[in-house]
Order: sequence, then structure tokens, then C-alpha cells
Amino acid sequence: MRASTVLLSSVVLIQLFAAQIDAKSSRSPWQTLSGDAPLVIARGGFSGLFPDSSSVAYKFAKQTSVADLFPNRQNFYPVNGVTSQGWFTIDFSLRDLKNASLIRGIFSRSEKFDGNGYSILTVQDVSMQIKPESFWLNIQHDAFYAQHNLSISSFLISASRTVSIDYISSPKLNFFSKVKGRFWRNEPSFVFQFLGKEEFEPTTKRTYGSILSNLTYVKTFASGILVPKSYILPLDDKQYLLPPTSLVQDAHKAGLKLYVSGFANDVDIAYNYSFDPVSEYLSFVNNGYFSVDGVLSDFPITASTSIVDFLVITKNGASGDYPGCTDLAYEKAIQDGADVIDCSVKMSSDGKPFCSSSIDLTQSTMVIQSPFRNRSTIIPDISSDPGIYTFNLTWPEIQSLTPAIMNPYRSYNMFRNPNEKNSGRIISLSEFLHLANKSTSIYGVLISVEYVVYLREKQGLDVVKAVLDTLTETGYSNGTSTTKVMIQSTHSSVLVDFKKKSKYETVYKVEETIRDISDSAIEDIKKFANAVVIGKSSVFPDVGSFVTGQTNVVERLRKSKLPVYVELFQNEFVSQPYDFCSDATVEINTYITGAGINGTITEFPLTASRYKRNQCLGRKETPSYMSPIKPGILLSLANPRSLPPAEAPYPVFTEDDVTESPQPPGTEKSPSSSTNAQTHRPSGQTRLTLSLRLSVFASLLLL
Repeated sequence: MRASTVLLSSVVLIQLFAAQIDAKSSRSPWQTLSGDAPLVIARGGFSGLFPDSSSVAYKFAKQTSVADLFPNRQNFYPVNGVTSQGWFTIDFSLRDLKNASLIRGIFSRSEKFDGNGYSILTVQDVSMQIKPESFWLNIQHDAFYAQHNLSISSFLISASRTVSIDYISSPKLNFFSKVKGRFWRNEPSFVFQFLGKEEFEPTTKRTYGSILSNLTYVKTFASGILVPKSYILPLDDKQYLLPPTSLVQDAHKAGLKLYVSGFANDVDIAYNYSFDPVSEYLSFVNNGYFSVDGVLSDFPITASTSIVDFLVITKNGASGDYPGCTDLAYEKAIQDGADVIDCSVKMSSDGKPFCSSSIDLTQSTMVIQSPFRNRSTIIPDISSDPGIYTFNLTWPEIQSLTPAIMNPYRSYNMFRNPNEKNSGRIISLSEFLHLANKSTSIYGVLISVEYVVYLREKQGLDVVKAVLDTLTETGYSNGTSTTKVMIQSTHSSVLVDFKKKSKYETVYKVEETIRDISDSAIEDIKKFANAVVIGKSSVFPDVGSFVTGQTNVVERLRKSKLPVYVELFQNEFVSQPYDFCSDATVEINTYITGAGINGTITEFPLTASRYKRNQCLGRKETPSYMSPIKPGILLSLANPRSLPPAEAPYPVFTEDDVTESPQPPGTEKSPSSSTNAQTHRPSGQTRLTLSLRLSVFASLLLL
């Protein structure tokens, strides 16, 4: 039993959620009991990253465990009527534990901070060293200590002479009568902690669920209650939200403040939140119907961000919520506040341009369960693995396919929106452009074009012509539409071709991760592109899931008047280095305010658009929790023995990587061209093998 299970001492961070109010909601008072902003209570400091209640955990918001030091002092004791085995604090003096260090309390979290000598802190240590603005102590096992002639209540009364204690919580009803009226300073606020509804409160032998029905009685000894999230917003057996209970309103009616426990960025949350922990917090504090009075979190930084000028650009629409490039994915992206929606153009065998996340339909649809599954073929130009390609099917055949949502983190048992995994329909480029044009909120469209040379030479399909013709047919070329058009490609020769034939803006995508870019490469890019797309690691390189530093790629491109868009932003916490606190909003904030990028390319546009609307950075002084992360700081705190060996540095992007020969003219389609292909002209960029990427993605679709 760790010391932190005896006394959980946590810093109370005041008004963190005030930063999340947008202009509309800020005109309304908080619906808390007092009308003040909800508290964010840091459970054990920043325990989502660092060992619970360690000094570094508090300050940031010798791997010698007690088992290593005292292997023969394991013991058995009854705790709340259940015999438990472990190393119990009552068997040790504080002097015994001097050389013991804290480790992570949840073993699915990073082990890289274990073994760094984070010592056990006393209540006095936290008060003196951390100097919290407010101090919350949680008392779990006072009856157990009383059985061994140790009095938690006497300890608290004594400690209150030198330590300011603001809140005390406990799941035991009779504990509060032991301490009420005995404190030396101002008496703390007493908070009764509810455990599982079917669990029994030991002093009354009643279930916590039955006590919940008599909040008027709870008010006689406590000023607030602490409950699990499910007491307020329960989930069904599929991890979707059920209608909220009336508990918040009932508690406030009884005069009780209500605090909620169980918040962490790296645990499963309802699919309704699209893996975004900030959305979950806001559903408890700013939903238009009620506001809880505080949240107990392992990641206290999650509740912030700003108004800044950048573009929210989608990746295949809101593809984190619906199958990518479907009507529903694009409609959700518009609803979520995206500035730019994107279409990755592919071609059917009869020459119809449409939107698809992959040229291989096995990656984005259920084609392998359709009558067309026998059309699989190997095309070395694209992949060494078999695939069913868009140019092997006619447009009516493609329209008949069932789309499939991508699950890039299936190996972590993380699945996107299972209820909608096959929802929506594949749409043509024309439909996509009409949808964007109808929207009053969309700033622009990003049309991505790849495989141009192969399709021209081997399939007789001219993607450039098809895109330009469709833009003309939908009113984008004659000034009828006010929606901005951007054409993206990884090939400079393709963008040169578009520049010759149109006046649309062009965006050059650098596929490779780079550490720098030469002046000559920048000057070359400026000849044919209006903006550049780079990957996240070309801004903040990382190793072993830790950010190692920051490149100057963004700075150099922006000094040359080239806007920089960065991809790919995702909400799943496993997609982010530990530095970003398992919070997609912290990651976005660092790229926007720390690196100065001009746009985020994301599968979850709601997260980025909400960040963009936030009022926090409009203040004269930016709050400390809104500061971008400092690259390399977290890495310096990790145990060096747990890190992987250093990797070779990323390359410098040069003029040779940009330059390509002009695009070849189109040819008539050959009947045998789909299976008898030759290698097309490569891009000047150093390429990753597509076959590896596609074969990995192929395994992520089917559940």
C-alpha cells in the first residue's frame, strides 16, 4: 500500500475552466452552486504523467520500490472486511521509507519516470515545498489505522496548526464527526465521497446508492459530495452516453457542492467525445443545463486554449467520427467548425473523379465482402500487395460499396465510433464541391491529387483535367463561388501543371520527415506553391514518445512568406508524445503558439475549431497553463535507462528533393494497362514504400 493511498494530497487549481468559455457562453453565469467557475482538482499532482503524489508530479501541475527494499516485509491485513496482501504503511516508519521511491500507480502509463528517486512526501512536505493555492486531503482508511492504534483525525488536527487544509474528503460517514469543530485554523470544507452505488458504507451498512437518495441528511455533516462520473453521465454497454441524471440539480437544491472524480486523458471515454478529453470535461461544466462544482483529474492542464488566426483543415472530413470522405464525414466537419474541408481525388474506370482516402478500396470500404472481391490485382507501381483499385471499378460500382471507418490504433484496442463504422456514402468530387459551396461557414476546399503520372500513362485517366473540368462545372472557375480552392500534391510537376492551367492556389506536401530545409529548396517551392504541408515530427521531432527539440523548418518557411500546414492531428492519446499530457488540445496549442504554424490538418476538426474559438489568449497576460510545452523538458526527467538508443538525424530537404521533370502528356487507356504496369516517374522527394503503409492500414478496417 503506497503512502498516497493513505493521504491523497492534491493541489486545487482555481479557475482553469474559465479558459474554456467562448464568447457566447461567457455572457452566462456558471451553473455551479456558488455561480463561480468550477475547480479543477489535481489528483496527486500531475499523476497522469508522474508517480502519484511525488514532488515532480506536484511541481509539474533510485528505482527502488518498497518491495525491492524490504522483500520480506510483505504482510496480510483485513481492510474494510477484505483480507489484502501487500506492503502496508503501518509496518514502516518514515525513516524506513526514506530510500523508497514512488512509481506510477497505473501500469498502462509510461514506466519512463519510474526509477528517478521520487520520494514519498508528507502533508507538511507538500505544503512547504509546493505551496498549493488550495489543499485537498482525501482520507480513505481511518478505521484501518484506528485498529492499529493510529489516529488519522488526531494527525489532521495536529497538522492543521502548521498546514492550511482547505478540503477534506472521505467515504466514511462517521469520520466527519471525529474532526468537525476541532481544527486550529478555519475549518476545512467537508466532502463526502460516494463509491460504487452497490458498495456498502461501512458505518451505516447502507449502499452508497441508497445514501444518495437522502442528500438532505448528507448536508448535515458535509458541504459537498464527490461522485464518479457515471453518477451524472452514465454510459450504455457500448460506451455511448445515456441521458444525464438529475444529481447535479438535486445536490445544488440540497445546498451541496458537487465534485466529480475519474477524469484522465489516457482512459476510455464515451465515443460521443471522439477521444477528446476536453469535450468530456465541458459536458460536465458547460452544457447549458448544469455545471458541477469541480472535477478531480490526473491531467489538470486539460481545460484551456485560445483565439488565434489559423486554419482548421480536415483530413478526409471528420474521419475520426465517420468513414472518411463520405457525405456524413463532410457534414460533420462543417458542423464542427472546420475552415477547410478536403477531398483526396481518385478516379473510377469510367473517368469519374470522387473522394476517397485511398486508391485501394480495401483500405476504405467493405469491397472484400462485395461481388467485386475477385478484382484484386498487384500493381508494383502502387504496392507489392494485392489491392482492389478505384480504376478497376466503374463509378456506379463504387457507389454501391459500403464505406468503412479507419481504426489506426486498433492494436491498442481503441476503436472509432463503432455505431457509425459503416455509415455514409461515397461522394463524387462534384457533390463535394456543391456541399462546400452551400455552406456559409466554409472558407475553402483542399483538393489532393496523387498518382497523376501512373493514371495518365497506364490507365489513360487525366486527373488534372478531371479536377479542373469539375471545378468549372460547379462554378468555381468563373467567380460564381466565393469558396477558396487549394490544390495539394507531393509532386512539384503536378502543381506546376495546375499553375499553367488555372489560377487556384497550390499546396506542396513534403512527405518525408525533415530536420531543416535549404534556402534553394524554399526558393524553388515558391515558384509553384502558395503554401507547404509538413508532418508533425518535422516541427517537434520525438524519440520513444518524448519530444526531443524543435526544428526551424516552420520559421524558415514563414519568413519566406509560405504558410505552413501540419498533419496529422488525432485525438487518441496514443498518437501524441507524452509531453502533450495525453491531450489533443495541449498538442494543438503548442504547435500554434509555440511553433507558429498556420493550419492544423486533423481527423477531428471539432477539437481544433473549439480551440480556435477560445478566449484565453485574448487576455493581456496569457495564463501559465496556456503556455506551449518546452521541447525536451519531459525527456530530461525520464529515466535514461528506459529510453531507446538515439536515432540518426532526419535529413535536410534540398532543391534536389523538389525538382522534377515536367508532367508527360496523357495517353489513351489500354485495355491491359491495369495489370501490366511499368514504374512511373518518381517524385524528387525521398519516398516511403507505399506497400508497407497500405498493408498495415489494410489490417485496421475490419472489426
